[in-house]
Amino acid sequence: MRELVVLRRESVTPRMVRVVLGGPQAAGMVGLTPDEHVKLVFPDADGATRPPVLAEDGETLVWPRPFPPFREYTIRRLDAVSGEVWIDFVVHPGGLASDWAQRAEPGDTLWLTGPRPTDPVPPELDLHVLLADHTALPAVARWLEELPEHVHAEVAVLVPDAGEEQELAVRPGVRVTWFHLDDPEVADAGDDVLGAHLAALELPAERKVFLWAAGEAGVLKPIRRWARAHGFARGTCDIAGYWRKERTTAVRTSRR
Repeated sequence: MRELVVLRRESVTPRMVRVVLGGPQAAGMVGLTPDEHVKLVFPDADGATRPPVLAEDGETLVWPRPFPPFREYTIRRLDAVSGEVWIDFVVHPGGLASDWAQRAEPGDTLWLTGPRPTDPVPPELDLHVLLADHTALPAVARWLEELPEHVHAEVAVLVPDAGEEQELAVRPGVRVTWFHLDDPEVADAGDDVLGAHLAALELPAERKVFLWAAGEAGVLKPIRRWARAHGFARGTCDIAGYWRKERTTAVRTSRR
């Protein structure tokens, strides 16, 4: 459990804000996997924050009851040298984390737990297929920055419009395809757009594939079906629902 300090706030795209955290308690944070995530604990309505405390065993956290408001977010970048922790937020009206991120000023503080890493990708899986919507774009961006030299990548990202595209670490062996929700053909495809893209990929037989997908639950359903039909399981596949559409346009970059 750490209390970090807001160092700065940056606009990444019209719909994404980056809050850069640091401070003495950032020391010792080590990045392990590109989609690792943390719980961000936000203040109650009265402005007081109720973070969990370390249990007597020194290993587990005891959370106050009722639970404080929190969200899970992937770490966009963890720089041990500068002591900076980047968290990217999709901004939208009425979101707990979104509202906080848009108000955050240097000197503000934020409690977080973690990071809690996912399983590392086995090194023999030398083709990473990454599929994401806007909320999982921070994980994709970090994934490509940390991609081992011997690994190739096929990437597809679904974003609201061209203004939400970001510059990614594209090198030989990495291909990125963008889909825009304001494109009529993409809109007509609905939740099937990333699944249809996956099904149409010609994956080279000489490479072993790791499949990673994250984003809205409905968009992931066709991907899950494809993965089951093609024998992907734990160790070669990680599909994570970050949020669930409730017939609204509200989104966040939280995990689960």
